[in-house]
Amino acid sequence: MLCKPRVKQCAERAEVWPRWQDHGLVFPPRLGTPTEPDNLRRAWSRIREGAGLEIVASTTFGTPVWLLNLRAPPHVVREIVGHSDIEVTVTIYAHAALAENRAALRKPGDAPG
Repeated sequence: MLCKPRVKQCAERAEVWPRWQDHGLVFPPRLGTPTEPDNLRRAWSRIREGAGLEIVASTTFGTPVWLLNLRAPPHVVREIVGHSDIEVTVTIYAHAALAENRAALRKPGDAPG
């Protein structure tokens, strides 16, 4: 499955050989360097729009709540999300996680006895 991309990569590498930087990446940009985040974001936006997909804010909301619901320590979630202050993480996301926990705790009471 990776043979065709590898052959293409070798041909591209030969074209830019003096400037090629090998980072051991499977699908590197033209010079072999890691993809810049802004370039990846722009490429993903084009793919998403071409497929008719809407933007989903899972990385801004879903992931922290999911991690907190998995009992990940708030300081770990803070690091993953990139907040400078743990109070931001707890203030923004803990209430959502708490609401989901309460809903889950009500479910056993809904079950037939």
